[in-house]
Amino acid sequence: MDDSTPAPDSAASELGLAVNAEASAALSQDPALVDAAEENLRDTVDSLVDEPLTDRQQDVVESLASASGSITAGLSGALAAQQDRPVEEVLGATARVLLARQAQAEDD
Repeated sequence: MDDSTPAPDSAASELGLAVNAEASAALSQDPALVDAAEENLRDTVDSLVDEPLTDRQQDVVESLASASGSITAGLSGALAAQQDRPVEEVLGATARVLLARQAQAEDD
């Protein structure tokens, strides 16, 4: 693996952050944030693949990631309700864990 290729744990964390951003944007119901999160997700996937994806592969990956964002939003909302906390706090905690994991992976 060369220096420009992220370690698998770092790449997984990067994708997790993009999915978390997608969930945050979906919960905000702000169309501009949703568009920006979707663009970020596409850019993240593009940066993590070794070869360009076909259009169909790109569509499938984007659909999976978007569905993951929806699942993340739903689970975060349920956890927030159960713990009587704002959902933004739950998503923020998730982002902090992913950033710490990414930093640890890059240090290894």
